[in-house]
Amino acid sequence: MTKPYTLTISDSGVAEMIFNHPPVNAFNSDGWLAIAAEINAMSDNDAVRAIIIGAEGRGFCAGVDIKELAANPAMITRVNKGNYETFKAIHRNRKPVIVALHGFVLGGGIGISGAADIIVASECATFAVPEVDRGAMGGGAHLQRMFPVQKVRYMYFTGEAIDAQEAYRLGAVEKVVPREQLMDTAREIADKIADKSPRMIELAKEALNGVEDGNLEDKYRWEQGFTQEAYAEPDSQEAKDAFVQKRDAQF
Repeated sequence: MTKPYTLTISDSGVAEMIFNHPPVNAFNSDGWLAIAAEINAMSDNDAVRAIIIGAEGRGFCAGVDIKELAANPAMITRVNKGNYETFKAIHRNRKPVIVALHGFVLGGGIGISGAADIIVASECATFAVPEVDRGAMGGGAHLQRMFPVQKVRYMYFTGEAIDAQEAYRLGAVEKVVPREQLMDTAREIADKIADKSPRMIELAKEALNGVEDGNLEDKYRWEQGFTQEAYAEPDSQEAKDAFVQKRDAQF
């Protein structure tokens, strides 16, 4: 997979990573690891003061490439590593990360959003974790950084999506705007941050990460152990095969 994104850095120090991997911005293991490496590089780049992650196409991110895993379930270890490194690169980045969301935000897209510092969403954005229906686990730690515990469990067990207005009502989203205003809204926030002392912002982010309950990366590692366990179950393969073959799973 070639790099599934473009990257630009403005004169004011705002970096924009834009996913552009059709049809649904679902990434295989190579794609996830490339994204993680780029975000880590931005953390160490003094020319970058704030980061925006957005997307082209029908939606922000559909998560992992299920076809890669259906063809070779052993790839789950490398996919897990790519997810872990990406979410950690965002959460532990020295620079604030703003995500600009539109359309579907699924699975790994939830991980990216839950690891970010600020979320803006278009009116068309929807949030869901369909992992159980794909024979997997993961994303719960990041979803729980966005929404209350019981809401997370409802979304996780049912796979049902909530829309941008509900995400705003629950406090996860800073602003809901029309699709055509999404990136300008994210840039406006990023420019405000980029005008401030980079060192003070870096210290503020490290301080805020430190006062959060628990360790997000450790929580996600805990979840990933259950993904590995799930992949040993016949129901997991049936769920993946049914998704790829576009039929109902038989359990």
